[in-house]
Amino acid sequence: MPETTRELLTSGGWKDLEFGPFRDEVTIHWIRPFEGDQPGVALLKYEAGAGVPRHRHEGLETILVLDGVQSDESGDYGRGSYVVNAPGTEHSVWSDTGCVVLIQWDRPVKILDEK
Repeated sequence: MPETTRELLTSGGWKDLEFGPFRDEVTIHWIRPFEGDQPGVALLKYEAGAGVPRHRHEGLETILVLDGVQSDESGDYGRGSYVVNAPGTEHSVWSDTGCVVLIQWDRPVKILDEK
């Protein structure tokens, strides 16, 4: 990621980016969409109370919380938290307060508990 992009993201510049639909009350800004076997990199913005149902990681997932608090069954992750989810792990994700995260997926996740 170019230095200017990193500085833009860590200083709140993501607030000016355009986000599109991803899941109910969760929007996405693609930095690098999945292409072939290459990982996907994006920003996800969760509205307060939003979540992603239980899912399995088909590849490595890394998350940097840029704003707010993201939670899963293992705990709460505030601004600056770096979360690593190994291939094969399962969890659900939510944000009571709303949050923005920088996320990289090696592979798309498999949703397990779709409502």
